[in-house]
Amino acid sequence: MSKILIVAQHADGKLNAGTAKAVSCAQKIGGDIEVAVFAADGGAVAAEAASLAGVARVLQVDHPANEHNLAAVVAPQLAELAQARSASHVLAAGSTFGRDLMPRVAALLGVPQVSDVMQVHAPNRFDRPTYAGNAIVTVETTASPVVATVRQASFQAAASGGSGAIEKASSSAKLPTHTRFVGIESHKSERPDLQSAGRVVSGGRAFGSADNFKLLYALADKLKAGVGASRAAVDSGYVPNDMQVGQTGKIIAPELYVAIGISGAIQHLAGIKDARTIVAINKDPEAPIFEVADLGLVGDLFQILPELTSKL
Repeated sequence: MSKILIVAQHADGKLNAGTAKAVSCAQKIGGDIEVAVFAADGGAVAAEAASLAGVARVLQVDHPANEHNLAAVVAPQLAELAQARSASHVLAAGSTFGRDLMPRVAALLGVPQVSDVMQVHAPNRFDRPTYAGNAIVTVETTASPVVATVRQASFQAAASGGSGAIEKASSSAKLPTHTRFVGIESHKSERPDLQSAGRVVSGGRAFGSADNFKLLYALADKLKAGVGASRAAVDSGYVPNDMQVGQTGKIIAPELYVAIGISGAIQHLAGIKDARTIVAINKDPEAPIFEVADLGLVGDLFQILPELTSKL
């Protein structure tokens, strides 16, 4: 039977939704599921992880060095824990942290990594996207353990209601001294997190300025939606890069995605292909975004958005 070890991702004492999606992937693989929590004091996060359906136990690794969850610091501890627990699989959500962490873990364990698992056929056989999501490749690995990141847009979060056991664990792994925490700058917003939001509205370069993005924010507030942007809008300096949606940004799968003033470059489409309903607003009727949209409206966003917002 498979023994699957999942690394918990968390911030401010709360479990990230991506961890629950990694648990769903683990359920597809089948086997004993354990979640490892690395923190200075991971009690609250461990309790939250233990409540996920399908989680048999949570391994709480408390250490002062884990206060800021640096990939370089967590990697040797996770690799050591995977060996100690005889894990057949080591999984992480394919977030920025997961993509930073798991190649390090794979290297320490001397195995290749499987990236962006989007479907499970067997414990060692998976589907993953390639060519900006235009093709799906089935990969099979003989490595042990299987080290993989999970494409968050492809799995629903595991339900709560579980009652996994919580065990304290420790690590004797040598921690690196070449990487240290200096500080963090984050964009604070009352709006839903982009990668977990059920509704997302995104704007493109057609907005013309950062000030004009206020039209988008007003619509998002009415819809209680997360806010994203195309790479062109980010590169133009209209919004910060943590709002970028697409192959080189965040890959999302909301119930509703509204693309406004976004032409639909292939890299952007790769980030939204799993959205349930796509709505496009663009003045160019030939824009590629209309090829994937469920609903399309051709018109000037500066006329449409104020009217749409007022009607909502």
